[in-house]
Amino acid sequence: MTTVSRWKPLAIAAAIASATALGGLPPATAASVDPADEQYRPYLHFSPEQNWMNDPNGLVYHDGTWHLFFQHNPEGTRWGNMSWGHATSPDLVHWEEQPLAIPQTFDDGGVAIEDIFSGSVVVDEGNTSGFGTADDPAMVAIYTSAYTPAHPTHAGIQAQSLAYSTDDGQTWTKYAANPVLDRGSANFRDPKVIRYTDPASGESYWVMVAVEATQYKVVLYRSDDLKTWTHLSDFGPANATGGIWECPDLFQMAVDGDPTNLRWVLVVNLNPGSVAGGSGGQYFVGDFDGTTFTSESTVTDDALPPGDVFASFDDGSWGDWVVGNEPGNWKDGPWGLQPASGTLPGQNPVTGFVGAGLVNGFNDGDWPVGTLESPGFTIDQDHVNLLVGGGGHPHADDTQLGNEPPSGRLLFDGFEFADGTNLADTGWEITGDFATEAWRNPSTAGGDYYLGQKRLNTWEGGPKGDANVGDLTSPTFAIEAGEDHLSFLLGGGKRTDGSLEVRLLVDGEVVRTATGPEAGQLNWRSWDVSEFAGSEARFQVHDGATGGWGHLTVDHLVLGGEPALARSDETSVNLVVDGEIVRTATGRNSENLDWVSWDVSEYVGQEASVRLIDNNRFGWGHILVDQVMFSDEAAAPRIEGYDWLDWGRDYYATVSFSGAPDGRRVMLGWMNNWDYANDIPTGSWRSAMALPRDVELVSTERGPRLTQRVVPEFAQLERPDVAYSDSERPISTGEETLPIEGDVLRIEAVIDPRDADSFGLSVLGDDTSGTRIGWDAGTERLFVDRRDSGNTDFHPAFASIEDAPVVLDDGRLALTVYVDRSSVEVFADGGRTTITDQVFPNAGADAIRLWSEGGEAWLESLEVTPMHGAMYREAGRDGAASPPPPAEITALTGPRKGPDADGDFEVKVKVGRGEPTTVVRLLEDGRVIDRVHRSAADERTFSFAISGASAGEHRYTIELENSAGTTDGGELLVRVAG
Repeated sequence: MTTVSRWKPLAIAAAIASATALGGLPPATAASVDPADEQYRPYLHFSPEQNWMNDPNGLVYHDGTWHLFFQHNPEGTRWGNMSWGHATSPDLVHWEEQPLAIPQTFDDGGVAIEDIFSGSVVVDEGNTSGFGTADDPAMVAIYTSAYTPAHPTHAGIQAQSLAYSTDDGQTWTKYAANPVLDRGSANFRDPKVIRYTDPASGESYWVMVAVEATQYKVVLYRSDDLKTWTHLSDFGPANATGGIWECPDLFQMAVDGDPTNLRWVLVVNLNPGSVAGGSGGQYFVGDFDGTTFTSESTVTDDALPPGDVFASFDDGSWGDWVVGNEPGNWKDGPWGLQPASGTLPGQNPVTGFVGAGLVNGFNDGDWPVGTLESPGFTIDQDHVNLLVGGGGHPHADDTQLGNEPPSGRLLFDGFEFADGTNLADTGWEITGDFATEAWRNPSTAGGDYYLGQKRLNTWEGGPKGDANVGDLTSPTFAIEAGEDHLSFLLGGGKRTDGSLEVRLLVDGEVVRTATGPEAGQLNWRSWDVSEFAGSEARFQVHDGATGGWGHLTVDHLVLGGEPALARSDETSVNLVVDGEIVRTATGRNSENLDWVSWDVSEYVGQEASVRLIDNNRFGWGHILVDQVMFSDEAAAPRIEGYDWLDWGRDYYATVSFSGAPDGRRVMLGWMNNWDYANDIPTGSWRSAMALPRDVELVSTERGPRLTQRVVPEFAQLERPDVAYSDSERPISTGEETLPIEGDVLRIEAVIDPRDADSFGLSVLGDDTSGTRIGWDAGTERLFVDRRDSGNTDFHPAFASIEDAPVVLDDGRLALTVYVDRSSVEVFADGGRTTITDQVFPNAGADAIRLWSEGGEAWLESLEVTPMHGAMYREAGRDGAASPPPPAEITALTGPRKGPDADGDFEVKVKVGRGEPTTVVRLLEDGRVIDRVHRSAADERTFSFAISGASAGEHRYTIELENSAGTTDGGELLVRVAG
């Protein structure tokens, strides 16, 4: 899709208005915005022009066109209303978004009864389905029908269905006899269909790989016509089972390009439980005989690492451990009266523990809270190793396990007014929907962890629930000397645009704000108000938000000398020395236990204990622990022994294109993570796809494994005329800003560690932030550190370091890095190891730096190549102050410039003088058919070659683009003789 500034702002404004009405975007963003101008909009990666996107679906190459279908919410910027979006590309680089392909299904009353979940598309060349013809085969989509509770016959079931297209994917018809494969399961989904031919008999048939998601199982089926399916076999559980299995793929590849040495690759994505946390993709290498996939890369070693077992939990009792179950809990939760033997009622299967027992804090589900502490011991070895699983809620210092308010002056009686007294009766100003039924506030409903019986709740505070809008503004109160902090309990929705927040007003001005956590649980927040001592202030709850989580809950305002301690929501296991927690771990939101190792060498000879804390009543509010061991060696996490498509946080639901030419295997992943996907701070859209990658199987010490590279088609966007090169020099300790900047780049670097403890690059930087890409000599690991990458506080799981083991080649680290405004994709070890991460840099952050720590590294070579964009803004940086000047357009056709005789001719363009013209696009019937990227040194005149144009009239238009905008460059009519 190219930037056509005439109509895009209007389309975006209309889309935002629609999304707002359906709980997508907050009203404050409803303005005309060119997608290219949105702060985090990628220019290399595919992103939908508007609204939500997740998994790539139906990836297929057909008749010279790459088709990308994708999970799409056409009505908002968060997950919902699942349908298939569609985009096409001639080259995997430039994508044009097409009309909605397969929409959500509604009944006659307009109620949604079927969501269209993930699946695949095949071209039915043999017309086995009968949907097309032998000469004009249909494209057939095989997708998951996720039937809603309103469906009359399949409520809550996931089954596989068909739709077909006879016009190259532009329109789709759902098969009347859907579903075609129904197991009666609520978690049977994501069919990938391939054509299999038996190498011995020549028999050919369709094979479907799908998942039983919560059973960690791939199920395989066979069909001759895509309509009737027969079960072949199952695969799994195997390797990573820390989250539900999704989006499988199955394909055959030659090892090292040798056609006599073939393997099959089975891809299984999972969420959560990936190597970096949250969403990710693993794969298995093995054989498929047309019926069964057999893995040769499954890791089966569950033996204990070296060391002494301190607690195995296998004897059926807690022994000397101090058990702090929640008083009065009917199931003695969270720990129970003895260790668990495995999975508890209502829990997904627990895996990864060793022996007959483990600590499982799921007694009575996630609700109960408590502590469990070991007897004391003397630390006499360098490492404590233990198996950990369960919820990912880390311990945080300076928090409390209770919900105690700070000492100080309670304002407004904590809203515990006498029954029948409302806010207005006590001097509060109430506007909007909250004024229509003033008796609703204070409320006695909504939220968790409030104090007393009453609180403010803008959902309950008016007749419209989340659609309520208005303000609740307190009477004035004095901030007295020594009252340095205003603390309060806050819960409810989160908005970052000012439409949903609590405010402190001093002299009528807003001086402090806070928004909710997007959760029902209230927690303590504090403002430093010491500068306002002696001032009169007011507290205001402002609700201008509608849609999901369009409300706030507030309670217990206290003015005092110290801030409130936030309540911990941890599910943690901790090492306690001298009463202090000195080491801590939490789960990965996974029922799979894996090894955690603490280096405790500095505490050898001291007394310690292991303390488990479950202080979380909600999602993943439990912890799993087993096999606490003491050792001189760190235990290696099992998860790092599995094979991963990517070691970053943002590479999920990755599958390959069907029908790719020239024997290529091209894979595409969703560049996001379910841990925070709904909260990323983008504008009119959410989510992008990663760059498409060519994958190959290569020989390694562990057997054949995948290697990846960005498809070579992206080389057409590189700008060597403005590239920066450097080589053969030291990288001194510290950080050095390079004399080139940019946010759409390809970087190639080769660095020798020499004496450095760590070294690398920093991109998308400014004076206070940057994304660091480096290698640590002590751990021999490649990493991407986005903790100081700009905007990181929109979700607690976002600020992170992703790392992967990388052994240097000939003592040097060779990196390829693609940077695209809001992401980095890092390739090392010849493409064997990749890290893909989203980042949201500060506005204008484009500095590139080299750095070294602990010593001097040596730069072997460095090439920083700016790139043109592929979508929304193609020009790249060119110093333009205004859009390009108009151009001249002519055609060399037949004799005397009459009708062309054979459909082969040139369209000549002469660009104007003055401002640069960096990209020239040739369009026919509104679609881009060719483009030229230009540099300042290029000649003003050039030609587009047209070949094989059909008889009749052809109307061509030219678009000229530079970094300042787009200009209509003229129109040309060419007639081709019949």
